[in-house]
Amino acid sequence: MEPVIVRSDASFKNTVTAGKHTFTVDEPVGAGGTESGPTPYDLLSAALGSCTSMTLHFIARRESIPLEGVEVTVTNDRMHAQDCADCVTTAGYIHRFDVKIRLKGDLTTAQRERLTEIARRCPVFKTLSSEIRIAETVVE
Repeated sequence: MEPVIVRSDASFKNTVTAGKHTFTVDEPVGAGGTESGPTPYDLLSAALGSCTSMTLHFIARRESIPLEGVEVTVTNDRMHAQDCADCVTTAGYIHRFDVKIRLKGDLTTAQRERLTEIARRCPVFKTLSSEIRIAETVVE
């Protein structure tokens, strides 16, 4: 994979280059940004939603399921770990993603169940639900 390059000046507004694509990421005005683009958490939700949709379309094509479209709505928030009764983590925050999937097409109950089972196989879902390590280095 090619690296994603993020550049900014003296503000929250960032210009992102991902391969041939360039886009803006920013914070809302109330948080000190200019709201000229989605927030980093919007992009994280978009990554999960679009990966879920793509995974469903891939499997539907492979298995000849007549899926005509997918609408994925992702909301996210965080809560203090100490407030989560069924969480393993006890310190810091727990990040929650609520994913609602609308399947379009003339699908049987079995096909809907199969696609619902497949949704969790999306690579971004797997990444977000597994241990993640991040190595940061300041370079000259």
